[in-house]
Amino acid sequence: MEFEIVTGSVESLETDCLIVGVSSDGELAPSADLINKASAGYLKDLLTDHQGKCGEALLLHKVPGISAKRVLLMGLGKADERSDRNQLKIIKSVMSNVKAIRCKSIVIALDGLESADQDLYRQLRHNTEWASAELYQYDATKSKKADAISLESIGFLLSHDNAELGEFSISDGSAIANGIDTARELGNLPGNICTPTYLAEKALKLAQECEELTTTILDEDEMEKLGMHSLLSVGKGSAEASKLIVMEYKGGEPDQHPHVLVGKGITFDTGGISLKPGAKMDEMKFDMCGAASVMGAMEALTQLGLDLNVVGIIASAENMPSGNATKPGDIVTTMSGQTVEILNTDAEGRLVLCDALTYAERFEPETVVDVATLTGACIVALGNHATGLLSTDDLLADDLLAAGEFAADKAWRLPLWDEYQEQLDSNFADIANIGGPAAGTVTAACFLSRFTKKYRWAHLDIAGVAWNSNGKAKGATGRCVPLLCQHLIAQVDDLTEE
Repeated sequence: MEFEIVTGSVESLETDCLIVGVSSDGELAPSADLINKASAGYLKDLLTDHQGKCGEALLLHKVPGISAKRVLLMGLGKADERSDRNQLKIIKSVMSNVKAIRCKSIVIALDGLESADQDLYRQLRHNTEWASAELYQYDATKSKKADAISLESIGFLLSHDNAELGEFSISDGSAIANGIDTARELGNLPGNICTPTYLAEKALKLAQECEELTTTILDEDEMEKLGMHSLLSVGKGSAEASKLIVMEYKGGEPDQHPHVLVGKGITFDTGGISLKPGAKMDEMKFDMCGAASVMGAMEALTQLGLDLNVVGIIASAENMPSGNATKPGDIVTTMSGQTVEILNTDAEGRLVLCDALTYAERFEPETVVDVATLTGACIVALGNHATGLLSTDDLLADDLLAAGEFAADKAWRLPLWDEYQEQLDSNFADIANIGGPAAGTVTAACFLSRFTKKYRWAHLDIAGVAWNSNGKAKGATGRCVPLLCQHLIAQVDDLTEE
């Protein structure tokens, strides 16, 4: 899809469909008002058929006095209710309507009124990301491929003064949108295709496409030598080999400490010996969405071209029951030297992440953020709207919360107090891998925190936001690629200010 900035007279724009706005009080947005005047009041005459509710659409053909073939009159809602949520609703409605009429080009001329946001860069970036998301179609494992989308270009009408900023906005938005698509596609692939080896091959291919990126794959023998017995314990019951995937993006100065992203890549999670119930177990192919988010963010990073050093680490395994599988009560030694009593083999994400977090020390990181579909308890706490954020570093936590707000990919901070650590006490090892049913999201983060003492660290639990479970919307969402990308963009901005 080509996104572009369009300037000039709205009446003379040659496009298959021009999108203009009307408020719920019947007031035409500036571009719509110009169309109305050029058409001798044509739009005003139709307002009795259009209430201007947010996302309400009326398609008009052969509007007199203008060059566009069609006009889509789009409801903007009430001025005091315009928000990110309403903006998303409007963009979804725009895309749904233009896909139905199979046009090749559209120009969105909503005059920035789709939300109350005064930040043109942010608003246009969101429009680009959300429009792109509506064009995503999964057909990788279908015998009949999806019909090709006829839409080839999406333009945004801006003044000449704002055109340069607009180009920058849609460039960043397109890069992030591509990362989101990658994360969604990886998440949606079934576990018999998207294995740890498949993820490794994807990372190697990405490195071939970007000279600033190098990928290293550690196999089981190499992880064994490093003492990653916790990570390796998860894949013992599977025929699929576990992998540690390390992607290094070197866009900054050689002596610049990198920001590290760590993703949980359990490509299928049966729960192991602590077997999950059968209902909805198919959705455990999504248990690698943390890894998918990191992979998507790294792909977006290569296109954003940030002057930053970033390392993406993916700890990938398949959790299966078998005669070789790890058993409840087994004790393993982590790469850090700490021992773990595995009381529940379904609490496996933290077992792969802890060794990856120890491995991250070698990069002397500026920050480390891990991303994981870690706990069902996070869904109980926050539902399906916010990512759970836990951190031992207040400044890093604030940075991530701000990034989530800016990216409309929100997170909410949960406590990480020492009092919770006691729930992880073990009679037989340094630490147990579960802390009981109470505060499950917090105790999972407490476990991880014991492996992050040497750097600034935060944990993102995306169990509630990584995929949708119902109906036609079922599938991976691509969250939290936007949050991660904004977090990295903000680091570059901070360096520039210094």
